[in-house]
Amino acid sequence: MERVIDVAQYIYDEYKRQSGEVIDEMKLHKLLYLSQRESLAITNEPLFPEALEGWKYGPVSKEVRTLYTEDGMYYEDKRPLSAAATYIVKNVILQYGGLASWKLSEISHKEISWQNARKNLAPGENGNKPLSIDDIRKDAEKVRPYDSMYDMYYDEFEDAEVAQ
Repeated sequence: MERVIDVAQYIYDEYKRQSGEVIDEMKLHKLLYLSQRESLAITNEPLFPEALEGWKYGPVSKEVRTLYTEDGMYYEDKRPLSAAATYIVKNVILQYGGLASWKLSEISHKEISWQNARKNLAPGENGNKPLSIDDIRKDAEKVRPYDSMYDMYYDEFEDAEVAQ
């Protein structure tokens, strides 16, 4: 299993490589959430064990929040992602990276996991309740996994097996 900081670093680097721009922090957190959801949709396993919290603009990783700067993320013991994780995250960036941060926030606000983490909070309150992995798994059930590299949905592949 990956560490959330390594997944975030990969998103930061790959987004910059693809777009030529530095990813803003809000978009980074939303792509982290979408990567976690996509991993559950495809493999039925979380991509990383660390929890995301239900903040007012969508899911946030506290670990990543403390490390993010526009110049990069600086931490010891950086580890490369596995081939499977790289595939999932790169696919998420290709699928969602072109959307504005606020659009990604809107998408996250429709998710059961974020809504449940926000229960009993005022709309402007940040909150710090973690998103339940079981709730993210429910969000993943609504996803029709898409392979950006082949430009096909998983269920269109002849030998497709998506986690149920």
